[in-house]
Amino acid sequence: MRLAELEVYNQIIIQCHDNPDPDTIAAGYALYKYFESKGKEVRLVYSGNLLITKPNIVMFIEALRIPIEYIEELKVEGLLITVDCQYGAGNVRHLEAEHVAIIDHHVQEVPAIKLQEIRNYLASSATVVWDMLCEAGYDVNEHPDVSMALYYGLFTDSSSFIEISHPLDKDMRDSLKYDKQLLRRLRNAVLTLRELEIAGMALIRHSYNDAHKYVMVKAQECDPNILGLISDFALQVDSVNVCIVYNEANEGIKFSVRSCVKEVMANELAAYLAGDLGNGGGHVERAAGFISKSKFNELYGHLNYDEYFLRKLTAYYQSFEVVDAGKMQIDLSKLRHYKKIPIPIGFVKLSEVLPEGEPIIIRSLESDIERIVKASDILIIDREGSISLMNEERFGTNYKVLEEPFDVKIEYFPRIRKQNTGKVLYLESYTKKCIMKGDNTIYARPLEKAVKVFTVYSPDKYKYGHVGDYLAISETDTNDVYIIEQEIFKKTYTEI
Repeated sequence: MRLAELEVYNQIIIQCHDNPDPDTIAAGYALYKYFESKGKEVRLVYSGNLLITKPNIVMFIEALRIPIEYIEELKVEGLLITVDCQYGAGNVRHLEAEHVAIIDHHVQEVPAIKLQEIRNYLASSATVVWDMLCEAGYDVNEHPDVSMALYYGLFTDSSSFIEISHPLDKDMRDSLKYDKQLLRRLRNAVLTLRELEIAGMALIRHSYNDAHKYVMVKAQECDPNILGLISDFALQVDSVNVCIVYNEANEGIKFSVRSCVKEVMANELAAYLAGDLGNGGGHVERAAGFISKSKFNELYGHLNYDEYFLRKLTAYYQSFEVVDAGKMQIDLSKLRHYKKIPIPIGFVKLSEVLPEGEPIIIRSLESDIERIVKASDILIIDREGSISLMNEERFGTNYKVLEEPFDVKIEYFPRIRKQNTGKVLYLESYTKKCIMKGDNTIYARPLEKAVKVFTVYSPDKYKYGHVGDYLAISETDTNDVYIIEQEIFKKTYTEI
């Protein structure tokens, strides 16, 4: 859905979810300013049983003069847009409306409607709106109040940027201008005395698993940042390696994950705990997630939340093996011999588009690479959008350049951000096509149990292999052990 599709309506009501948080207010306010600039008659509203009283949210609204109104009921003439929530869901009061649009970043909870933009892979609805505004040609940074609002929306909904993993969230974070003094004031106005009490009571009622050294804590309903605060505190205990803190909100279960051991990456555990019920992600040490209450009740209604998390954690620790390449020998007799099928991929010679010595961040769907540009740098982009770097000599030895454009469709085509200026370089037009020379042979087998592989090139961070993915070993270097995803393996390798 594009914002232009909504501009046919002259009267527009933007509705935040009940008991609004900064993300729903920020996303709603950005839409309000956009439609106002188009000459529309627009209102920003919320409803429910509670008025906004949290000190940081009150300060946020007052500092940016956000014209949000509390209503008990309203018959909508024109278009109703529910933002950071879905029309008909339990966390937003039903307003009678003939024409409805949904903009959200949660798992879909209601039947699809024609006008909707739901991206549950993003950390905030602010990001969804920002991307739609950019697509519509609206320069957010020319409107400092809108820019600050969107920045704070993502900041709060991602636990101070801890949970962001998708490159669009990172792009918004890096591109927006914001008021540092206001952000500092807002950060220091989050915790109320009541929430201090919630944190203390939650820590008293923890449960601890001695075998795997994890602690699980249930808290009363509170701001998601409080879950992170409790997690950080609990992880400082000498016998705790992993911490999970959760609470129940109107729309579902929010949880925080912390880890201080390399065998458990917090973002991967968060995604596992959420499963198909919601979403989870973040960083290696700090992550968070959300579980839809309706989906939970549908599949696990016979369990309480404590039982669910304990069962998931038990299953998690039983689900994988650890392979530490370089420290163990793998029996090659249990693996088969494969050859890589030559498939064209993309490449960019960085020094042709950037000056040598330029500090950059190369961003892809999977990861970021921070780099000082060298004359010999070649950026490789595969057909899935994954990136890697190699020097020009190795590239010339292993790849043949093709005189064709690299015109594949990728969800997020890699791009470069200049660290000194923040300017973004879109790589589609600079990417050329190449193909590997000769034979690339490996030993491999499909995984019957999940594996965490610590490679010789990344001994402190594992690559997670799911059941059905392939454990692969280079024929020329048996210490070079890695994971190839199932679908990629089937497309790119053939048995010898």
